[in-house]
Amino acid sequence: MSEFLTDAAWGVGVATVGADGTVLDVWFTRLGLGEAPTGVAAPDIDRTTPAGTTSKGVAVLVKSLAEEPVDTADVYLRLHLLSHRFVIPHSINLAGIFGLLPNNAWTNFGPLPADGVNAARLKLRAEGHVLEVKSLDKFPPMADYVTPTGVRIADASRVRLGAHLAKGTTVMHEGFVNFNAGTLGNSMVEGRISAGVLVGDGSDIGGGSSIMGTLSGGGKQVISIGERCLLGANAGIGISLGDNCVVAAGCYVTAGSKVTLPDGTVVKAATLSGKDNLQFWTNTQTGVLEVRPRSGTWGELNAALHSAQ
Repeated sequence: MSEFLTDAAWGVGVATVGADGTVLDVWFTRLGLGEAPTGVAAPDIDRTTPAGTTSKGVAVLVKSLAEEPVDTADVYLRLHLLSHRFVIPHSINLAGIFGLLPNNAWTNFGPLPADGVNAARLKLRAEGHVLEVKSLDKFPPMADYVTPTGVRIADASRVRLGAHLAKGTTVMHEGFVNFNAGTLGNSMVEGRISAGVLVGDGSDIGGGSSIMGTLSGGGKQVISIGERCLLGANAGIGISLGDNCVVAAGCYVTAGSKVTLPDGTVVKAATLSGKDNLQFWTNTQTGVLEVRPRSGTWGELNAALHSAQ
């Protein structure tokens, strides 16, 4: 997306607040685009949790999703909008969110400040409870906040809040989907969809495969996979794929990879980024990375596995 949505957005829900006043998270029970409906207000909630944090009702209004987020509650609203499928990845401004999100301990008693785990554990033990820490991270699992319809997720801990999963998406046990990333239609995800990556309808991200993101390493190119593509098992890409493309199992194609064309010409893979109807593979006799035009089907998704029922 070259431009961000300028729509307003609103949400009301419950925030978890630490002893020092830090907002740890917000779960939005109602939200939407545009101005908030008349009469919508923050829930009347203000109570101390068993872990020593406070649950408080909140109301958030974002004047324009093209503007940068201003605080933790603002960020959580935008992540919810993505996972509720009100907006798609790259359509809203998420600049600076890492500086606005606290690094929490995500526990069976809700989020806690990472440096407050031992105190909470002692308090809960004294009351006969056992504290379980599931992760230390800035992002919680999506399914703890949003459970989109028409999807299957084998291991919910591997899909972060802010992921966008279209109806008909299946994420298997080793699949992973980061925030501001995801699918636009029926997809099988058995590999890694990194932050910022979009996968088109009818595509299969094979077991152990990897799609490079743009959060580290200095990369700025947004990577996407078109429709009806196959990224084979243990394969990977650092370029975009157009529609009807295949990357063979075990083949890794970065932007700087030297690729041999059918006529023997050698080019950088970046020159092929986003082009349709290509098949990449490593020649098992020479070890050379090759590409050729392709047609037909690689087998396509099993429709029964991706029914949105």
